[in-house]
Amino acid sequence: MAQAIQTRGPVTGSAAGPKKRRKFFLIDLYSTAVGKKYAMAISGIALMGYVIAHAIGNLKMYLGPEDINHYAEFLRELLVPLAPRTVVLWILRIGLLLMAILHIHAAYGLTLINRKARSVKYQSPRDYQVANFASRTMRWSGIIILLFVLWHLADLTWGFANAVGTDGTFHRGDAYGNVVRSFNRVPVAILYIVANIVLGIHLFHGAWSLFQSMGWNNPRFNKWRRGFATGFATLIVVINVSFPIAVLAGIVST
Repeated sequence: MAQAIQTRGPVTGSAAGPKKRRKFFLIDLYSTAVGKKYAMAISGIALMGYVIAHAIGNLKMYLGPEDINHYAEFLRELLVPLAPRTVVLWILRIGLLLMAILHIHAAYGLTLINRKARSVKYQSPRDYQVANFASRTMRWSGIIILLFVLWHLADLTWGFANAVGTDGTFHRGDAYGNVVRSFNRVPVAILYIVANIVLGIHLFHGAWSLFQSMGWNNPRFNKWRRGFATGFATLIVVINVSFPIAVLAGIVST
């Protein structure tokens, strides 16, 4: 008797197993070096916007106590009565904090990626020289700026590093007096000057490299890019450094 031939049934399974669920587009992009560069550039632009707005607003110090204190109160009253007092200010603060966290996280991620990747030359010698210097200074200047921001908040926002008033307390509503009392301390004034010079170096390289990160690095615009980076960083340093110098020189006083 002939042995019956058994036929194989249809295949219903897959050897490859179930398909992996695709990540959300932005998360998938951020996992790459290109995505992290975009994140650093976009968050950097937001932080640069804050820095210039903060510096220009603080110029009211030269108009006297009433103007700068009124400006400080204006920030707390943003969109009142449409929004409760200080709510919009806190929304802006939280947004700024998220941008700072994103900037730091993207920088850390790029550092890890760069350590694993081989060295790749930039498109032109000039780009390479600038980016090479930035890669050796940006991380350290970023750490210094982060520590300085924490001090700055403790000094002029939270107040526990600024309790140097006549009664030994921090006067939250007296922005002018708090700045003058703080910068009258020579070590603190020197700290602000040095920290803002470091900030200027960081801003110069950040303003230069963000064009490359966003793909706007045509060699024809290198002169314009350098001019913008130099001008922006210089403006911030000159404005911010002028305050402690003016207080120590007695130009701004209580």
